[in-house]
Amino acid sequence: MILTTSKPERETATDERRPSRNIGLDLVRVTEATAIKAGRLIGSGKREDAYRVASGAMCRALEEVDIDGTIVIGEEGRLGGLTPLDTGQKVGSGEGPVVDVVVDPIDGTELLIRGHPGALSLVGIAPRGAMFSPAPAVYMEKIVVDVDAAHALVRECMDAPAAWTLALVARVKKKAVRDLSVIVLDRPRHLDLIEEIRSAGARILLRDEGDAEGALLTATPGTGVDVLMGVGGVSEGVIAACAVKAMNGAMLARLAPQTEQERAEIVAAGMDPKRVFTADDLVGGNEIFFAATGITDSSLLTSVQYDGRKVETHSLLLRSETRTRRFIRMEYVLGDGEDGDD
Repeated sequence: MILTTSKPERETATDERRPSRNIGLDLVRVTEATAIKAGRLIGSGKREDAYRVASGAMCRALEEVDIDGTIVIGEEGRLGGLTPLDTGQKVGSGEGPVVDVVVDPIDGTELLIRGHPGALSLVGIAPRGAMFSPAPAVYMEKIVVDVDAAHALVRECMDAPAAWTLALVARVKKKAVRDLSVIVLDRPRHLDLIEEIRSAGARILLRDEGDAEGALLTATPGTGVDVLMGVGGVSEGVIAACAVKAMNGAMLARLAPQTEQERAEIVAAGMDPKRVFTADDLVGGNEIFFAATGITDSSLLTSVQYDGRKVETHSLLLRSETRTRRFIRMEYVLGDGEDGDD
């Protein structure tokens, strides 16, 4: 199903279901609406409230998008019951192309409720069947690089020492290893990885949260980040693959069960925990859209700003087919009865 070409009304019913090129802007409206609601809870300390408000806003905004979408990796378990953004749930108006959807209403919920930088709202879509659906897997090991180092990222990197991979990246980027910056989540499971990177001489940028935002920074040229390494969420991995492909970067991934129960469930579902995936394996084809809006400040996007009845957001829209990257600043004047809260 073609996602990107508008057709005259006289063409066939199949052609009429092709949305215009503005479908990307529709997705930006989804992340904008989510960020505006979630932004009211910056620094609140209310994790569950922040997630509930953000997921509700995203669900409502998705209903206005002309797609027949299915959530491929959902948000189940966040609120303790079935939610409209769970795996397998239908989203969109039902009148558009049939697509896979991966969502993250808040990438970095703890960052948001503590008022820390790096919280984003994210959405990615691709034609139906294009996205890897790894349920019941929860965790995934990842390595991400930008376009300059893409051809150096070979599958062997997943089993090689960190120093070996960093040396490959440094060589193709014409840098010393000590000049590389590597994003790693600050987790006990990464103690050995962190020590390997330090021993190799590279600089480490430890992150409390924001796995997908870290991958986005890595894949974006000019941010000063060279590599992302370590284990994070599966949904964040698939949504990151949308952004990586759109910017011609490269990504390797492998399921990384953190408990014996998770490993047993993965094997029972017919998945190989040893398989190494590329970004193409995680999201097939080239008709991919990715949208992100800043909730708190990040290196790429400014936080939501409120000023009386005016709200300002900053967003990023990526389109894989055209390799376009758009930064969008939006000013929205609240109407009567609106206050930006639920």
